[in-house]
Amino acid sequence: MFSSQQISDSLWADVSPARNAAPALTGRAETDVAVIGGGFSGLSTALHLARAGHSVTLLEGRSVGYGGSGRNNGQVIPTMTAAEPDAIEERFGEAGERFVALVRDSASYLFDTARTEGIDCEGEQTGWFQPAHRESRMKLSEARVTAWAKRGAPARLLDRAEASRVIGSDRWFGGMYNPTGGHINPLALARGLASACEAKGVVIHEASPVEATGRRDGKWHLKTRDGELVARAVMLASNAYTGFQEAGLAPKVARSVVPVLSWQMATTPLDEAQREVVVPGREAVSDTHGDLHFFRFDKRNRLVTGGALAVGHNGPERLKALVGRRLQEAFPVLGRPEFDFVWNGYIGMTEDRFPYICQLGPDFWCWAGCNGRGVGLSVSLGRELAAALTGTPVEELALPLSDPRPIPLHGLVKTLAPPLMLPLYRWRDGRD
Repeated sequence: MFSSQQISDSLWADVSPARNAAPALTGRAETDVAVIGGGFSGLSTALHLARAGHSVTLLEGRSVGYGGSGRNNGQVIPTMTAAEPDAIEERFGEAGERFVALVRDSASYLFDTARTEGIDCEGEQTGWFQPAHRESRMKLSEARVTAWAKRGAPARLLDRAEASRVIGSDRWFGGMYNPTGGHINPLALARGLASACEAKGVVIHEASPVEATGRRDGKWHLKTRDGELVARAVMLASNAYTGFQEAGLAPKVARSVVPVLSWQMATTPLDEAQREVVVPGREAVSDTHGDLHFFRFDKRNRLVTGGALAVGHNGPERLKALVGRRLQEAFPVLGRPEFDFVWNGYIGMTEDRFPYICQLGPDFWCWAGCNGRGVGLSVSLGRELAAALTGTPVEELALPLSDPRPIPLHGLVKTLAPPLMLPLYRWRDGRD
């Protein structure tokens, strides 16, 4: 099961520097650490391992950045969606405190990594703003600012007038602003990370989905269609796409995450008069709606936005009408905007909105469940998981461990939950 629209339909595929595909794995090979998945998590893990001098081989089922890492909106957000700092620390104790600090610093770490590796991913660390869509939601904004400021984040509360200046619209009521956030071209970042990995000796094989894993003689054996990779340690980094190509790969993980289709869109480039009015400081914006309203600019002054659908039939045309109307109401200067690109990809949602970070066996690590915050989080977690794979005690790392919890009737849930939840979110969005 893959997205109904190929990655070639996206804005990012249209504008990102091309990448020469790495060859598929054939025959038998050995490595110290095997990484499964060529998205942000896998690439970051591989990069940090290679920096430390370890032998690494990365196996990607399709192409680097094919999954959610290359398809998302590109907002770099230093928070979780619903897992709040107090709840994280209450559940995981000292590990939770370390994880909260990792999330707090995750946006800056991503931008620093791109600069260090010389990756041109159109990065703009212009800040992230979460405006309240109803006046009553300002209580949530205040609580979040207080919680994150208590832990050293430079978050601050903007009032309605300040929000209007940031967004260029008076339809929101203030909210939480964090200057460390921003936005990137996510596919360019994925491809850039892959190039940085290869420059440091990482061997990448694309078109090499892992069909099965097994442990023999103290080593992990990863079987692909045409080859076998033997490794001391393994990192599984396929998130929402776990099991899409091979159902037998980590079924417990796959059944613990609900893959939710996320739609992204890009307008035609705005003219300068429009640009000066709409988000004049070029911040990334995603508000407090359950049916999220979000937007940011790309390098070419396209407004990159998106929306949700309960049913995907004729999705691009329906979204153009729905999101176009929203933008016109918020920003009359746009008129009814035109869209050049509409695409989609899956994000991995968990029941409680906490990610799963776990071991599936000796020296076999995994994390899944980005819950819509995978961009900054993945790059920072790659650093921590690389350390775990090379023997750093987990007590020293920002890795709050929890076993995946398979969802009963998972196949039915992943089919029915998204179309059933969206009307509920919209109903809640209209109430205090």
